[in-house]
Amino acid sequence: MEQTNLSQPVALIVGVTGMVGVAFTEALKKPTALGGPWTIYGVSRRPLPTWFPSSLLNKHIMLDTLNQQQTLEILAPLSSQITHVFWVALQVNESEQVNISLNSTMLSNVLNALTSSPNSKLRHVTLQTGTKQYLGPIFDPSLSAQLVPRDAPFIEDYPRLLFPNFYYTLEDILTSYSKSLTYSIHRSSSIIGASTRSYFNTLLTLCVYALVCKHQNYPFRYIGNKYNWEHFWDMSDARVLAEQQMWASVTDKAKNEAFNCTNGDVFTWKMIWKVLCDTFGVEFVPFDEKEKFDFVDFMKDKGEIWDGIVEENGLYKTKMEEITCFDALGQVLKLEIQHVCSMNKSREFGFHGYANTLKSIPEWVQRLREMKILP
Repeated sequence: MEQTNLSQPVALIVGVTGMVGVAFTEALKKPTALGGPWTIYGVSRRPLPTWFPSSLLNKHIMLDTLNQQQTLEILAPLSSQITHVFWVALQVNESEQVNISLNSTMLSNVLNALTSSPNSKLRHVTLQTGTKQYLGPIFDPSLSAQLVPRDAPFIEDYPRLLFPNFYYTLEDILTSYSKSLTYSIHRSSSIIGASTRSYFNTLLTLCVYALVCKHQNYPFRYIGNKYNWEHFWDMSDARVLAEQQMWASVTDKAKNEAFNCTNGDVFTWKMIWKVLCDTFGVEFVPFDEKEKFDFVDFMKDKGEIWDGIVEENGLYKTKMEEITCFDALGQVLKLEIQHVCSMNKSREFGFHGYANTLKSIPEWVQRLREMKILP
């Protein structure tokens, strides 16, 4: 009996209240969870929101991982218990150099705290990054105009771009620990899931936009360029990301490898727009290239309308500017690239998780409604 307890994996999900953190918490608690049964500890900077499935966590840890001393004091005593770290945390700044500093500090602080003791049980770390691996620092105004993205479909062994990128720095930090633990890297596309605490929340941004348009009788116009209206894109369902990271953490062949992680299908933004129109009951407006529409400027003064929607429907209290990413989404949908990752490596190594993107969007909208985030 004692042996069983000793071998039971203990997960530390860093960034537990984000889209993938929520999906991870639910996935690890399933009776069918690979490597389970799992004990789950979750880290977030703030208290758990009311919509979070807190009963699934064995322990919630409120912690600012930028604070080295606090991280050491709180996590070092748990180093003899935690066997796996699932890193889905993120700090975002316009400057990529600042991103490097913030995100590398967070990861280093956590890994140092968990490996400082000779009794450390840490065996594996999964690191979630994304397609900026292949695009470069697209949100840094001092660098974005110089970037030449890799050709699609993006493959994992493309060489690094010659620009600063905090993903590269985090990968290097992980590999420096490779003598004492294993790791895996998981590169997502745009993530769809359910949370109010994710920086790049494409789905919630589009939902807020659709609801504001519906409330005010504005046309629900497409927000990108003609290229993306007509060309292929992909997305990453938070559940697929959680499944892949869980799989890699207990699969020997997947150790010390990087994997793209998308739903495995492709779509055009015209297809997405039709799904959103059906989901929110708004009229489909065909894209008109001649009509100039500044989406970011349009949404700038709509915060009070969103406040009204929240109040009228008794929703979980949110501020529009805190749950949306209008600038980032507007920038991404002006790129002229086919944003598609190859999932061949992942399949060849034995992971076959997938999601139907056009079906998963209304599923996640329904989940956001159940969480009282959307009406």
